[in-house]
Amino acid sequence: MNRHGLGRWLLMAGLLGAGSAGAQDLKAYQALASSLDGAVTARTTSAAEALTRLDAAAGALEQLAPTLQNRQLVAGLQGSLERARGSLARSPAELEAQVLLARGLMRKALYDQTLSLLARAPSNGAAQLRLLADEFGLSGAPAQALGADGANGNLSRVAWRLQREAAREIGAALTAARPTQSPTSYVNLARGMSWFTAVQDASGAESLKVSQFGDALRQLTEGDVGALEASLTDLRRGNTQFLKTLASVPGDQVVKPPPTPAAGATESDIGPNAGAVTPAPAPTPAASTPARPATAGEVYAALGRALTAAGHGDPALAREQLGQAGTALATAPAPLRSTPGYDALVFDLAAAQTRTALRPDDVQGLISTLTTLERRAAGEPVSTLDQVSDGVASGFGGWLRVLVFALLAALGVVPLYLLSLAFGGRNTYWRAIAVGLALLLLPVFLEGLFGLLAALGDLTGIGVLGAASNFTLTQNAYGLPLWALSAALAIALSIYGFRGLCQQFGLLGRRAAPQTEPATAQGLDWDEDL
Repeated sequence: MNRHGLGRWLLMAGLLGAGSAGAQDLKAYQALASSLDGAVTARTTSAAEALTRLDAAAGALEQLAPTLQNRQLVAGLQGSLERARGSLARSPAELEAQVLLARGLMRKALYDQTLSLLARAPSNGAAQLRLLADEFGLSGAPAQALGADGANGNLSRVAWRLQREAAREIGAALTAARPTQSPTSYVNLARGMSWFTAVQDASGAESLKVSQFGDALRQLTEGDVGALEASLTDLRRGNTQFLKTLASVPGDQVVKPPPTPAAGATESDIGPNAGAVTPAPAPTPAASTPARPATAGEVYAALGRALTAAGHGDPALAREQLGQAGTALATAPAPLRSTPGYDALVFDLAAAQTRTALRPDDVQGLISTLTTLERRAAGEPVSTLDQVSDGVASGFGGWLRVLVFALLAALGVVPLYLLSLAFGGRNTYWRAIAVGLALLLLPVFLEGLFGLLAALGDLTGIGVLGAASNFTLTQNAYGLPLWALSAALAIALSIYGFRGLCQQFGLLGRRAAPQTEPATAQGLDWDEDL
């Protein structure tokens, strides 16, 4: 999560303390929740599949948004989805944290609007109560009790049951969080922050603030373990006090929904949660994430290291460096992030991190795309060649490239076999032509064989096989002079062979005398007989 992203989210969380009113489209809500949770699950195996789920979530949000009375909430959810999309180029933990924060905003809206609906018409809120029970993890007898309290108009008990469950979830998340710079601690802090967002207006929650979670997340990112440990202690103490206020069952008391702020309200008008709106520096879960906005130069540096690793036949290290490039890109200057093509580059980076048989051409395509993005942000004309190169690199890579060259290498043997079958192997000139043709096809043979071995090594984790791509002529600069040398030999042998045949056929100079076969020979090749 970038620095400004968390600041905007904290501001939104505080503004949402003002609540929302009205009924929601429950089907759209469930579709949005399912798509967001599915994106987290899919990210562990495929960034492309996770992006598909996020696209589905965006469609569900479009259906849900008209039924949300608080427009600040809609903006917050839209921003969360955008940041979730950007996090695909980083770690799965970052995507999970973004989804958790979005789910907290969703629960907040459902909680507020359901209480508002029950206050007006308790008999009409059964469906909302069932969904609330599912969202807050209530089932069986607790869920039935929640429904009964809602039907009876006992809103204080409805709120109490939900707040108590949220406080327990916050406590579990804070207990699992450790004062260490790790993705696990990051996700647990985000989970605690998500649950607190939903119930931050509770009367017993004064001991906790959204900004406290933001401070802890920032300290985790910056590696300030001492401050993080102190923040975790304060958060746990505050949640313990919150739980104590929920220890006893409240009486039958109507809970009024919080008022919606006026359109011109400022942060100081929001009420007791105004302290939660102070933007805090944003963390990211990876320990290597910079704590300050990155520059395009840092992205280029990470891509350059990825290019070197790919050129050495080390795709694992190349993918790691691509992850760092994605992290740096996420905190790049705002003009670059708002330029058309930024999302496409983020997606290409995420796809490259999951690609088997990563080659230098794949990374070069990403570098050219970043250059195009910079030129577009600066208002300069972009290179069509760079755009075509990036399209080819993203489309013709991975297993597609491996299998195509493996097939070409296998087919390349066929003309050599047919040449030997048709003209025999005793004629010196035909042998020279066959060797020349084989040398011309040598780059294809090497790419097909060693490219396939490298892909299998990358897939199985066998390092020796993974480095086989170093024997291809397209892997590094040393392949170019070797290619030139093999081409020169092929041309020389072809000239020698075809010139000899032309002399033998009487097309150049004096007709050459037929070659005499040994006495044991049973016949002559048809070309020698001529």
